[in-house]
Amino acid sequence: MIKLYNIDGCGYCAMVRSVLDQLKLQYEKIDVPWSHPARKEVYEISGQYTVPVMVDGDTILDDEYDIIDYLKRTYQAQS
Repeated sequence: MIKLYNIDGCGYCAMVRSVLDQLKLQYEKIDVPWSHPARKEVYEISGQYTVPVMVDGDTILDDEYDIIDYLKRTYQAQS
Protein backbone atom coordinates (compact mmCIF):
# COMPACT_ATOMS: atom_id res chain seq x y z
CA MET A 1 0.00 0.00 0.00
CA ILE A 2 1.15 3.54 -0.76
CA LYS A 3 2.22 5.57 2.27
CA LEU A 4 2.10 9.35 2.24
CA TYR A 5 3.91 11.32 4.93
CA ASN A 6 1.78 14.40 5.22
CA ILE A 7 0.79 17.56 7.06
CA ASP A 8 -2.83 18.59 6.49
CA GLY A 9 -1.93 22.30 6.31
CA CYS A 10 0.74 21.71 3.64
CA GLY A 11 -0.30 22.82 0.16
CA TYR A 12 2.22 20.49 -1.50
CA CYS A 13 0.82 17.54 0.44
CA ALA A 14 -2.70 18.58 -0.60
CA MET A 15 -1.60 18.48 -4.26
CA VAL A 16 -0.45 14.88 -3.84
CA ARG A 17 -3.58 13.86 -1.90
CA SER A 18 -5.73 15.36 -4.65
CA VAL A 19 -4.03 13.24 -7.33
CA LEU A 20 -4.27 10.12 -5.17
CA ASP A 21 -7.99 10.79 -4.75
CA GLN A 22 -8.50 11.54 -8.48
CA LEU A 23 -6.86 8.24 -9.33
CA LYS A 24 -8.99 6.52 -6.66
CA LEU A 25 -5.90 5.02 -5.04
CA GLN A 26 -5.97 3.71 -1.52
CA TYR A 27 -3.14 4.99 0.62
CA GLU A 28 -2.07 5.28 4.21
CA LYS A 29 -1.80 8.92 5.26
CA ILE A 30 0.78 9.35 7.98
CA ASP A 31 0.49 12.75 9.61
CA VAL A 32 3.82 14.10 10.83
CA PRO A 33 4.57 16.87 13.34
CA TRP A 34 5.02 20.48 12.22
CA SER A 35 8.46 20.61 13.83
CA HIS A 36 11.14 19.43 11.39
CA PRO A 37 13.37 17.84 14.08
CA ALA A 38 10.40 15.77 15.29
CA ARG A 39 10.01 14.14 11.86
CA LYS A 40 12.49 11.36 12.57
CA GLU A 41 10.58 8.73 10.58
CA VAL A 42 10.48 10.97 7.50
CA TYR A 43 14.22 11.54 7.77
CA GLU A 44 14.96 7.82 8.19
CA ILE A 45 13.01 7.05 5.02
CA SER A 46 14.00 9.93 2.76
CA GLY A 47 17.10 11.57 4.24
CA GLN A 48 15.26 14.86 4.66
CA TYR A 49 12.69 16.42 6.97
CA THR A 50 10.30 17.97 4.45
CA VAL A 51 6.99 16.55 3.25
CA PRO A 52 5.35 15.21 1.22
CA VAL A 53 7.22 11.93 1.08
CA MET A 54 5.60 8.96 -0.61
CA VAL A 55 6.57 5.31 -0.34
CA ASP A 56 5.22 2.83 -2.89
CA GLY A 57 6.95 -0.49 -2.43
CA ASP A 58 10.63 0.13 -3.14
CA THR A 59 9.94 3.58 -4.63
CA ILE A 60 10.54 6.54 -2.31
CA LEU A 61 9.85 10.03 -3.61
CA ASP A 62 10.26 13.32 -1.75
CA ASP A 63 9.14 16.01 -4.20
CA GLU A 64 5.47 16.70 -4.88
CA TYR A 65 5.98 17.06 -8.65
CA ASP A 66 8.00 13.84 -8.84
CA ILE A 67 5.31 12.08 -6.79
CA ILE A 68 2.49 13.36 -9.01
CA ASP A 69 4.36 12.42 -12.21
CA TYR A 70 5.07 8.95 -10.81
CA LEU A 71 1.44 8.41 -9.78
CA LYS A 72 0.13 9.46 -13.18
CA ARG A 73 2.67 7.35 -15.09
CA THR A 74 2.15 4.32 -12.88
CA TYR A 75 -1.56 4.36 -12.07
CA GLN A 76 -3.51 6.57 -14.49
CA ALA A 77 -4.21 3.76 -16.95
CA GLN A 78 -5.63 1.67 -14.10
CA SER A 79 -8.18 4.23 -12.89
